[in-house]
Amino acid sequence: MARLNLILLIVLTACALGLVTSQHHARRLFSELEREQERAKQLDVEWGQLQLEQSTWAMHARVEKIARERLRMSLPDARRTQVVMPQAEPKAGPEGGR
Repeated sequence: MARLNLILLIVLTACALGLVTSQHHARRLFSELEREQERAKQLDVEWGQLQLEQSTWAMHARVEKIARERLRMSLPDARRTQVVMPQAEPKAGPEGGR
């Protein structure tokens, strides 16, 4: 009987240690998950800020102002502007060729 009690005590202790170890592991993983979720939120905020900054830098008025002031560019005279229209491609005949 004493031998059975000793075996049961050892099994109980092993189970208790296994339970404590698994709970510690689960808590550590949960903590890591929360940290990564917070990092994902920060990256989303940063992504939104970068998109806003990109749209600001690419605004037409800003680009035009830099072209005029820094690069000394100007719009060409309307008399020197020529609009080129793309030619329509000829349709294929019944043979499928040209």
